[in-house]
Amino acid sequence: MQYSFFDFLSLIGSLGLFLYGMKIMSEALQKVAGNKLRTILSAMTSNRFLGIFTGFMVTAIIQSSSATTVMVVSFVNAGLITLKESIGVIMGANIGTTVTGWIITLFGFKVKISAYSLPLIGLGLPFIFSKSGTRRSYGELLIGFALLFMGLEYLKGSVPNIQGNPEVLSFLHQYTDHGIWTTLLFLIIGTLLTIVVQSSSATLALTFVMCNEGWIEFSQAAAMILGENIGTTITANLAAAIGNISAKRAARAHLIFNLLGVIWMLIVFNQFTGLIDSFMTRNGGASPNDSPAAIPTALSIFHSAFNIINVLIFVWFTPLIQKAVEYLVPYKDNETDEEFRLKYITTGMLSTSELSLLQAKKEIQFYAKHTTKMFGFVRKMMNEDRDKKFNKQFSKVQKYEGISDNVEVEITNYLAQISQYKLSEIGRKRLRSMLKMAGDLESVADSNFNLARTVNRMREKNIKFKNSALDKLELMFNLVEEALSVMRENLQQDEMAVSLAKARLLERQINNYRNQLKSEHLENLANKVYSYEAGIIFNDLFSECEKLADYVINVSEAVEEVGI
Repeated sequence: MQYSFFDFLSLIGSLGLFLYGMKIMSEALQKVAGNKLRTILSAMTSNRFLGIFTGFMVTAIIQSSSATTVMVVSFVNAGLITLKESIGVIMGANIGTTVTGWIITLFGFKVKISAYSLPLIGLGLPFIFSKSGTRRSYGELLIGFALLFMGLEYLKGSVPNIQGNPEVLSFLHQYTDHGIWTTLLFLIIGTLLTIVVQSSSATLALTFVMCNEGWIEFSQAAAMILGENIGTTITANLAAAIGNISAKRAARAHLIFNLLGVIWMLIVFNQFTGLIDSFMTRNGGASPNDSPAAIPTALSIFHSAFNIINVLIFVWFTPLIQKAVEYLVPYKDNETDEEFRLKYITTGMLSTSELSLLQAKKEIQFYAKHTTKMFGFVRKMMNEDRDKKFNKQFSKVQKYEGISDNVEVEITNYLAQISQYKLSEIGRKRLRSMLKMAGDLESVADSNFNLARTVNRMREKNIKFKNSALDKLELMFNLVEEALSVMRENLQQDEMAVSLAKARLLERQINNYRNQLKSEHLENLANKVYSYEAGIIFNDLFSECEKLADYVINVSEAVEEVGI
């Protein structure tokens, strides 16, 4: 056999070099554009056309529709955008991915850019050793771009010459004369290849090379591209598997949109490819059905035209697509109640460290919400007479405290991951601030648990306080609850605009009231207003409240530090 196992490994290696180049280039582009992606993200409004433009821009910048759709799934999971908004972004990402086809066509087949690959690596190498993170990213961008086209050139050389391998040609011809079945077969091949390689760009490059070498005809290559459109949705659906219900719906919307597009295209497939052929010949180009060299350009036109028309058709049906995915992925009974759990960082790191920080901030806001709820459970315990309901509230505090420990570890690990990547100066400040917040919020949860245990001890020992003592505790609890509320408000605000005047006033009031209660407590013990055992519990309650308030002000101060 003329095509050996060594040649097969060379083909896989060439594809690997292409993929590696694409990965380095994409990651470098994301680092360079990281700070700007927040601004681009702000365009994701309820206006679906702005969403489409955003999806197109982000995909064109980072050169990966999979990265964009995974990002969108993460944003929906994080509550940054709604399901309806995500559908527009996904549509735009489909148009953005066609830019990759044009880059491969123009630079990989029209211009032999691979001849400049080594000089480009030479140009990029000094930047790699720069102390500046931005310059390093530009160096990675140049090297990734060079490796991508080196991989493409090797790929072209690794595909067997069709003239020297007539058995390959005869094997392929067995499957090329069956009309719609041939189209479906190559569509399935395109889908499977994209699922295996996890990159529609790599499958696209392989399709272009196979056409250029005369392996397959234009119509079969076009069918493979349709398959790639389905295969690329699998990545987003895998990312959504561990996300919340909204993330699953966003991923399913991507699948439905692409499937519907492929269905209508299959109905008019022959007429559409015929139109591309006519367009090429009328504009002075060679027919893709006669010249293999013309196929990459024809495929790029097919890919772009199909995705643009598909968006123009289905953009008007966005509400229907939304209803369809809501029906296909319904809420389960146990998902309607919001549980204390990791909510925003479950899908892992986003494509840029700056956006991952935004995800972490949402998680900390969610964490603060539930540590505040814990204090609410403690207050209910104080006022509960029935054992069953009291034990239920105490169990909730115990459960939340255990979860809180795990959430703090997960947030800290997530922030540690982010710290390994390039961050702007403000990004580094945010990261340090969030590490402090996570630790202090866990301490708030610990204080809540200590309060609950003290209340439980009070109940077990059947200690009752007079109304005057209960009123004093009630006032302390009201101050702490207000402090927790102000802390949550500060967490929701922009760090540059946050003011701690109210938070500091409450902190002073709580400290002063604690001092007042402490001196009164010593007098009460001396005057035997309550027993020594009851006095210990009374002291433990107001002292723990003051300690909890210290952690609360620490969180607000950590927010303010970013803006200094």
